[in-house]
Amino acid sequence: MSSNNQDESKLDQELKIPFCQDVNGFRIPGTFTVESYKSALAYKPRPDDLFIVTYPKCGTTWVQSIIACILRSGKPFETALEFFLGNPFLELMGGAAAETMKRPDSIKIHLPFHLTPWSSKAKYIFVARNPKDCCVSFFHHTLSMPGYRFQGEFDDFFELFINGEVDFGDYFDTLLSWYEHRNDPNVLFITYEQLKTDIKTCVLKIAEFIDIQHKEILEKDEKILDDVILHSSLSFMKEHLSKLLVELGAVIASNPELVANNPDIPIGLKKAMLSGNFELSKKDAKKIGIVRKGKLPL
Repeated sequence: MSSNNQDESKLDQELKIPFCQDVNGFRIPGTFTVESYKSALAYKPRPDDLFIVTYPKCGTTWVQSIIACILRSGKPFETALEFFLGNPFLELMGGAAAETMKRPDSIKIHLPFHLTPWSSKAKYIFVARNPKDCCVSFFHHTLSMPGYRFQGEFDDFFELFINGEVDFGDYFDTLLSWYEHRNDPNVLFITYEQLKTDIKTCVLKIAEFIDIQHKEILEKDEKILDDVILHSSLSFMKEHLSKLLVELGAVIASNPELVANNPDIPIGLKKAMLSGNFELSKKDAKKIGIVRKGKLPL
């Protein structure tokens, strides 16, 4: 085999593996900084912290939006920056993002229990999802995001997923580690399928878990409850968040100094925004797809 053919073969193999990195035995996206990830693990939770914990593609953005709408009297995020700063992704943005965020709001993590910043006084909402649907959604996410540099087929990704070799490790390790804590008083364990089947009951359960006063407000004001359900719906999020992200991408492309010089944006998020991988998906130059189909299994 010629040198060129060998190089091409090696590149083909590399493109079948998402761009990830191992940090002390745990796999995170290659575009994240090790410093931000380690500072996320070292973060000391406050009593008023509310964590949204998921394995990737198990309903994270959905529950983020539900909580945001509950706390904003039914109103959705107004800008993409509000979405990122108001609900910081701890492993991407670092512990400082949680320390400086405006409260009340939520903190997003994709960690098994043993790596999670834990406090019996903080609150944790864990969202589980059917592993088949999670895997399919994670494949499409990995394929579409340029930062992963992935050009493999579903069969390639499935083998990586089932062996726990994708970013954020083994699906079952994360699920089982949190399932053991499902009855802890400061943990709410819900499923994606419950959200799809009975969203009203789930919204009220989440509101009560945050604070009983939020549930009482929703029960007394049906308009606010309807707005929470509408503005956190999959169809609304798919269009609204895509629009906000495209707007932010345009700002970054035209004037990156606005991000680079903004003291309110943590360094981890700045690096992600300015990396060239943030703006658009590989397959669609007009939309950024955080939310895809959100269907239940047959």
